[in-house]
Amino acid sequence: MKVMKFGGTSVGSPERMKHVSSLITSSGEPVLVVLSAMSGTTNSLIEISDYLYKKNPEGANDVINRLENIYMRHVEELYSTDEWKNETRSFLRGEFDYLRSFTKDLFTSFEEKSIVAQGEIISTNMVNNYLKECGVKTVLLSALDYMRTDKNAEPDSAYIKDKLTKLLEQNQGQQIYITQGFICRNAYGEIDNLQRGGSDYTASLIGAAVNADEIQIWTDIDGMHNNDPRVVDRTEAVRQLHFEEAAELAYFGAKILHPTCVQPAKFAGIPVRLLNTMDPTAPGTIINNETVAGKIKAVAAKDNIIAIKIKSSRMLLATGFLRKVFEIFESYQTPIDMIATSEVGVSMSIDNDAHLNDIVAELKKYGTVTVDRDMCIICVVGDLDWSNVGFETLATDAMKNIPVRMISYGGSNYNISFLVRESDKKRALQSLSDTLFNDKK
Repeated sequence: MKVMKFGGTSVGSPERMKHVSSLITSSGEPVLVVLSAMSGTTNSLIEISDYLYKKNPEGANDVINRLENIYMRHVEELYSTDEWKNETRSFLRGEFDYLRSFTKDLFTSFEEKSIVAQGEIISTNMVNNYLKECGVKTVLLSALDYMRTDKNAEPDSAYIKDKLTKLLEQNQGQQIYITQGFICRNAYGEIDNLQRGGSDYTASLIGAAVNADEIQIWTDIDGMHNNDPRVVDRTEAVRQLHFEEAAELAYFGAKILHPTCVQPAKFAGIPVRLLNTMDPTAPGTIINNETVAGKIKAVAAKDNIIAIKIKSSRMLLATGFLRKVFEIFESYQTPIDMIATSEVGVSMSIDNDAHLNDIVAELKKYGTVTVDRDMCIICVVGDLDWSNVGFETLATDAMKNIPVRMISYGGSNYNISFLVRESDKKRALQSLSDTLFNDKK
């Protein structure tokens, strides 16, 4: 069985819902389909929640009414028979009456999560009804019946596998199994969400739970590109990536994928294929556990980085210094992206400035602190094992005319990273493309 996940833009209109329906039925084999909310819906649901937090039920009802009108118009375009138009209208009325019920009571984060979950519930019901109208053997499996996180807010893999397997056994003989991405229940049975990676994470967890042949992530771009096409000329889709390479690219700026969402697939050894809904015949990108030796695959960039340097003559041979520094960042729940050390100093980069002033104040107890804002991490990904003599030189040569604040190399076999000013980002990315990819053509 394959798992196919479609994002919000892929189901963003009745026309696209029909297109997705043709894609998931074209293989003729049973597939498990994960759908996001229609594009724009989650933002509207968050806006409704914001009004309710501010005790403005009139504002919330106005957004609810506008959203309901949009969906009722979609019904006219999506379905061709009165039976399924009426069926879906009845379902939608129930959904929007449910949303209105929140305007009368106390509103907390628990209610907000229930509201936000309705986007996926609506989209999956609408596509499921359309498939039924087309005569397809399809069943809707509620993610709230099997997708659960534990007390640490991490997916409860054993629970997911057990419950989902039983649901599939109870619904044998279907061609299509549809479920919601993003939403789940927490360890206490309350409606929650997976946060990191959203629907992609759902697809990966499901794929691992059912031991799928392949997990397909359908978006509106032809796979993961070897550089940012919004910034750089002549980019191309990368046809194959190791899971570690994909995670590095995702973490350092490739928006097509969340860095943690493919971890369940990686551990289960299930390939993940990135495909283009708008161009289904394009080969896309396959992500698996295979490494292509001797090849640099792609470049990505992460903006809004802050560099922090602490210099102290007391650090020389002082045991426990780095531990004290890291504990400061840990106490403020601020992860570090890059790090470079010398005998008298250490430089780090972060992407979250929420507690920057407090962190700097704490660091000043141990040395002189300088902060550089508006920085950018440029990440070069591929087979960068240290035994590949000269590979890191290819990347550094491309950066020879770019002022580099920090370099990180050796922490991974798949990555070398450069910290530069954001104002130098475009030049750096283009130079890397020209040197690593375009010069070889």
